[in-house]
Amino acid sequence: MITAHTPGKAVVLLSGGLDSATVLAMAQSQGYQCYSISFDYGQRHRSELNAAKALAQAAGVIEHKVIGLDFDGMGGSALTDTDVAVPEQAQQGIPVTYVPARNTVFLALALGWAEVLNARDIFIGVNAVDYSGYPDCRPEFVAAFEQLANLATRAGVEGDGFRIQAPLQHLSKAEIVQAGTRLGVDYSQTVSCYQASEHGLACGRCDSCRLRAEGFAAAGVVDPTRYAGRLA
Repeated sequence: MITAHTPGKAVVLLSGGLDSATVLAMAQSQGYQCYSISFDYGQRHRSELNAAKALAQAAGVIEHKVIGLDFDGMGGSALTDTDVAVPEQAQQGIPVTYVPARNTVFLALALGWAEVLNARDIFIGVNAVDYSGYPDCRPEFVAAFEQLANLATRAGVEGDGFRIQAPLQHLSKAEIVQAGTRLGVDYSQTVSCYQASEHGLACGRCDSCRLRAEGFAAAGVVDPTRYAGRLA
C-alpha cells in the first residue's frame, strides 16, 4: 500500500503540448520540485520537443531531460511512419495516430529516472474524456502501471512506493484549458498538432487540432494557437 506523500520531487512527462503544459503547472502549484522529461521517439516533427524545452525553461524546472528512442524503426503509426497519412477527419475506433506501447515505454523511463532522483510522484497528462481513444490514456492503464511500478522497483518493494498522477484524466478539454489559464499557462507556446511545421504552426485539421480548438471554444478562452496560413 502506498503511503501519503508530502510534495517533494516529481518527474513530469512534458511533450510540449497543451495537456502536459497544464500538468506541469498543476504539479508546481502543489509545491512539487519538478523535473521534466521529453522523448525524441521519431515523431514527424521536432516542434513539440522545442516547445517542451521552452516551457521547461519558462517554468524553471530543476532539470529537463530529452530521451532518444527509435519508435520510427517499428512503424505502425501515422506519427512515426511518414508513409502513413495523418487523418484529417474523425476516425472510428482507435486511429492510426496511436503509437503502440508509447505511454508504457515513456512511463517506464520516467519511473527509472524518478527512482534515481528519489522522486516518488510521476505526472502524466493523459485524458480519457476529450481524447482520440488511445488505450494507454485510460484510467485502467494508469492504475495498472502504478501497480507495476511498485512491483518492479527497489523503492516499491521496500515500501516507499510511487504514485502515477494523471490530474487531467476525467476533465474535458475545456476544463483543462480553464485550469491552465487560472494557473497562468501560456498556451501560445504549446504545440499539439500531429503535423506541425518546423516553426510550430498547426495544421488546424488533424484530430489533435480539432480537440484543442473545441476546448478553447467551449472554455470561452481565445485560442492562441498559431495556425499555418494565419500567423496571428
